[in-house]
Parts: sequence; structure tokens; C-alpha cells
Amino acid sequence: MNRLFTRHKNLWCSKNFLISVATSFLFLAASVLLNHFTSIYATGMASNAVNDILLSNLPVFNVDFIVNEGIILFVSFVVFMLFLDPKKIPFTLKSIAIFYITRSLFVTMTHLGPFPERSYLDPTDLLYSLNFGGDYFFSGHTGLPFLIALIFWQNKQIRWASIGASIFFGVSVILGHLHYSIDVFSAFFITYGIFHIAQKLFASDFALFHGEEN
Repeated sequence: MNRLFTRHKNLWCSKNFLISVATSFLFLAASVLLNHFTSIYATGMASNAVNDILLSNLPVFNVDFIVNEGIILFVSFVVFMLFLDPKKIPFTLKSIAIFYITRSLFVTMTHLGPFPERSYLDPTDLLYSLNFGGDYFFSGHTGLPFLIALIFWQNKQIRWASIGASIFFGVSVILGHLHYSIDVFSAFFITYGIFHIAQKLFASDFALFHGEEN
């Protein structure tokens, strides 16, 4: 506990660290807001549903609890990991922001309609108010945990837990017919590219993440 307190004290007393954290929170907030409005746009522009090799041949399962409460639990897990090691905050949050900005751009390009049979989603849930069902490509439920796995790759426990969560959520949104197959499978490749872009854009934060700077 004393080591954790000292770790926080040393970092939060640094002006550069405070600026970096504040910037990362603002960047993340802006990206989430952008994702929200592009979701509204894509839902309003949605056309017809298309056939899908998996969705057309699988029954619908109710995955409401998984895609809502499940992802909230995962985000809580990430927040706890950042609390334990605050120097990882700037790079992690900025990488997530790049993730959401990239996804927002992709969402505006193609406007597929929802699959005719899909899992029920509780309209009172927080995530329902942020995403309106027309933002398909690519799957955030699949990509975000995979991004965390890439960011924390050197920590085997977090890496494999995040990869497992990514696969679990990916399977869930397919079984719930909430995403097309291409949304899920492409998420891994796009997220890999996003991670490497973040490394280049935020090199100093990435160095701090690995303890290479004071």
C-alpha cells in the first residue's frame, strides 16, 4: 500500500504528468462524443439488412446482460489496473481515443440496416444511450478488449484475460445478431493497426507506460 501511495504521489506531483493525463481525458471524452453522434448518423442513414454466413444460420440468443453489464465490468477492470499503475493512464486513454475516432470514421462510411432477428437490448442501459444500433463496422465490443491486450501485452494475466474477453464479446454479439460477422473479425486487424499508430503518435506516453521516463 505504501508503494502504491508513493507511486501516485510522485506522479501526480509532476506538472508534465498532470498535463498529459488531462489531455488524455479530454481526448477520450471528445472521441466518445464523436462516436455517439456518428452512431446517431449511421442509425438514421441505415438501409437494408444483408445476408450473413453466420447470422443467417444461427438462432438468436439473448445477450443483453453480456453486451451491457459485461463490458462495464471489463472497463471497471481496466480502470482498476490503471489505478494500480497510474503511469499507464496517458497512453492507455489516448490509444482508446484513437480507437473510437477510427471507429467513428468507419461507421459513417457504410450504412447497413440491423439484422431482422436480433437480441433484445434494454433501452434504459447506459450503453444503449451511447449507441443506437446502426454503428456496425467495426465491433467495439471485440476491438476494445483486444486493444487492452495489445497495450498490456507484457503482462500475461491482463493479456490473456483481455484476449479472452475480446473473443467472448465477439461471439456474444454474433449470437445476439447485434453485429455482422465482418464487424467482429475485422476488429482484430483494425485494432492492431490502431495500436501501432498510437505508439507512433504518443511515443513519450508509450515510453512512460514502460517506465522509460521519469
